[in-house]
Amino acid sequence: MRHEIVMPQMGESITTGTITKWHKNVGDSIALDEILLEISTDKVESEIPSPVSGRIEELLFKEGDTVDVQKLIAIVEDDPANAGAPKAAAAAAPMAKAATPAAPLVASSAPASAPVVSETQDDRFYTPLVKAMAKEAGVSLSELAALPGSGAAGRVNRADFEAYIASGRKAGATTTSSSSKSVAPSAPVSFTPAYAKGERVEIVPMDNMRKAIAKNMQQSKLVAPHVNSIDEVDMTNLVKFRESFKKQFEKEEGFALTYTHFILYALVQALKEFPIVNSSIDGDNIVYKKDINLGCAVAVPGNGLVVPVIKGADNLNIRGIARALDVLVRKAKTKKLTMDDLTGGTYTFTNNGSFGILAATPVILQPQVGIFCVGTIAKRPIVTKDDAIAIRQMMYATHTYDHRVIDGEVGSKFLRHVINTLQTMDPSVLF
Repeated sequence: MRHEIVMPQMGESITTGTITKWHKNVGDSIALDEILLEISTDKVESEIPSPVSGRIEELLFKEGDTVDVQKLIAIVEDDPANAGAPKAAAAAAPMAKAATPAAPLVASSAPASAPVVSETQDDRFYTPLVKAMAKEAGVSLSELAALPGSGAAGRVNRADFEAYIASGRKAGATTTSSSSKSVAPSAPVSFTPAYAKGERVEIVPMDNMRKAIAKNMQQSKLVAPHVNSIDEVDMTNLVKFRESFKKQFEKEEGFALTYTHFILYALVQALKEFPIVNSSIDGDNIVYKKDINLGCAVAVPGNGLVVPVIKGADNLNIRGIARALDVLVRKAKTKKLTMDDLTGGTYTFTNNGSFGILAATPVILQPQVGIFCVGTIAKRPIVTKDDAIAIRQMMYATHTYDHRVIDGEVGSKFLRHVINTLQTMDPSVLF
């Protein structure tokens, strides 16, 4: 069977990858998880293992080529009886092929952090993800065949299928071929032009990164009903402690102590108390994640944001969290993040305070069900419990969550737990 391997997506906003080295040539045998190629992006350099074992039939791009994510880059045959003789030209070195192969390619929207393997079975291609979703929803292949797709060559992607189900097609229903042809378009149609005739405008095409971000953000909003719980945090005690301890900490650890370290620690405590926030949705099931893997948005000058993941944050004390984050930040700034660094997150934190913003309502990173955002810390007059007015160091915090699985009560209690931890912790005993 021929397996199609595509360029993996090494992060949410990464849209292309450059092939820096092929470890195999056409005709070579390759084992499962053996390194197939090395790729480089503007944020990550990584070795990519083969997701299947077999014989390399085709390498569609040469070293140095930059390829869009989810685009077909290689074909592996796992049946020796079907393996053809290598082409003379290709046996010497991997060669680039035509940009549009005759066989259907992998759909462009299947989220992946590793090469996607697919099988060519008929004249219309569906990714394993779409097939699994169709099976779960009770959608037949004939019904699926009538669904218009927005992917390359009209292929149906995840967003198309989810829009189809959301448009009124009931899961498990049996639909005839004729009725399925009348399905509503997969993407909403705008009846209001973006600009009027004769209006002075400048039209600038989106680059690939902006297209990817727009698509991911829209998909998250369509899939997950977002709810925001917002409150303020009195950070005065932590501000005072950090000012008194930061020089000693930097001398001991070699990097600066930041408020992010305290917030991540508080998030871990809340996630332990409310495990449903550390979950995902799989059809009609709630998948509780037993490990807390905290994604932390990191700004990389000139390259936007990346979200590396602190694995097993629930097993780390505050120093351990700070050290793990420092390693990831250094790797992000030197473009050394790996695929493992960027995948597996169960909950995400983002800090808009570094931009001087008071508050923000972020978009959930799928398939997670929550994201936590803080604004800048600023002095404000606050009325105390004894009705006095005091100047305190205040910060707004936002917990954005998926209302399909997290109710307002739990979402708000989670936020309150984080706030109470930040306001009542004794940081001197944590170091």
